Amino acid sequence: MSENDRILIFDTTLRDGEQSPGASMNLEEKLRIAQVLEDMGVDVIEAGFPIASEGDFEAVREVAKVVKNAIVCGLARATPNDIDRAAEALKPARRGRIHTFISTSPLHMKYKLQMEPDAVHQAVIDSVKRARKYTDDVEWSPEDGSRTEHDFLCRCVESAIAAGAATINIPDTVGYSIPEEFAALIEMLFNRVPNIDQAVISVHCHNDLGLAVANSLAALQVGARQVECTINGLGERAGNAALEEIVMALRTRRDLLAFDTAIKTEDIIKASRLVSGITGFAVQPNKAIVGANAFAHESGIHQDGVLKHAGTYEIMTPESVGLTQSNLVLGKHSGRHAFREKLTDLGYDLGDNAIQDAFKRFKDLADRKKEVFDEDIIALVDDEVVRGNDRIRMLELEILCGTAHTPPKAELVLEIDGERRACKGTGDGPVDAAFNCIKQLFPHEAGLQLFQVHAVTQGTDAQAEVTVRLEEHGKTVNGSGADTDTMVASVKAYLHALNKLLVKREKTAPGTLSA
Repeated sequence: MSENDRILIFDTTLRDGEQSPGASMNLEEKLRIAQVLEDMGVDVIEAGFPIASEGDFEAVREVAKVVKNAIVCGLARATPNDIDRAAEALKPARRGRIHTFISTSPLHMKYKLQMEPDAVHQAVIDSVKRARKYTDDVEWSPEDGSRTEHDFLCRCVESAIAAGAATINIPDTVGYSIPEEFAALIEMLFNRVPNIDQAVISVHCHNDLGLAVANSLAALQVGARQVECTINGLGERAGNAALEEIVMALRTRRDLLAFDTAIKTEDIIKASRLVSGITGFAVQPNKAIVGANAFAHESGIHQDGVLKHAGTYEIMTPESVGLTQSNLVLGKHSGRHAFREKLTDLGYDLGDNAIQDAFKRFKDLADRKKEVFDEDIIALVDDEVVRGNDRIRMLELEILCGTAHTPPKAELVLEIDGERRACKGTGDGPVDAAFNCIKQLFPHEAGLQLFQVHAVTQGTDAQAEVTVRLEEHGKTVNGSGADTDTMVASVKAYLHALNKLLVKREKTAPGTLSA
């Protein structure tokens, strides 16, 4: 790949993705995602916002310790404390980057920063210079860049490069731009900023109008060479540009987008499933590249065409993103080796202990179901393996309900920080009774915002997958749980959300986190 044709992939799932309402990750989960991102060839991993909390600081530091090839990045506002804190967190990194930013649009400067343009311009220079004391790899972003006056944007970009920024990132912070407009903005910078050739130009597009990927690709066509994106398009509000869509668009349309990335696209499904399982954000079935229906064909005309030649209705192969066809059917007589092979086919790479735990749960599931589908195994692994460090776990659950039991009764045993606790409770229904027991055993003020159930597969013996959303003092978290017993799945989902809320409580976001 020539340097001019190489697109750098900057993944911000661990930072901007985690800011998505309802999403929260503990340290072990962040490390698992970081490892998958590095294995798939991501160039830059933005690991967090170190000043936000002790948890964020620790996450950036630990990711910096384990990542060997990718650049590890920490976000910082244009203040000395933020920059110093980011530098401290990045000390263990083989290759560390400080990403500092400040708002530059008239709207943000007047109402959010309450600063005059000259003061903002000076803050740009001061912040980049301070970051350069710690590393040669400094990235600078003008928050709300797409709504910034062109003269002022050029002035700030030129000064940031002169102060030592090696990467200039132009964000469409509120997802306001359309492709032609955003491309013209990037082209304008190339034409007007005299030292623009001394920096890599990056873009960070939000998806409020559904144009994040289109805007990013338009920017690449006029000279941008880094794209900031997230797995599954996770992020604030409507999310960010989706990594998988950017990468596969570049791979599929090389006739118009003659660029390369270092991404091993066969790892895309693995990354998508891991992020979905950890965050509790299910991927919509019709989501491009990674949705369950992305390679499904129900129309008779489509099916006939695909059977005759896959290219009639498929512009990329399922294998190219990590979906493999497997004839291996599992049941209650299947052995550990076959189970391991199935996990590999499905894109999971688990350690020996995790596989042993998952295999035991698979055997339990196979005893209860006539047929175990791939979707069952995915739900099983996502439901349990990614939650190894939960403080609150379910040990036993018994429900009495129906016409003979009014009101419904629940008996629940939890393990909380290693201590076994039990209670009995009642409610308006069996779910309410079980959730009331949880509140007795672990008192909290979180309110239930969403309770949703759907079947993982077909049939009366299908696993139920439950999604729960909790809200506490403006912070929201999503939890999910799967089991052939809907009540068990419901309690698992609630506890998953509650455990994530405990992580979220530690995070106190300073000012704005957007860029």
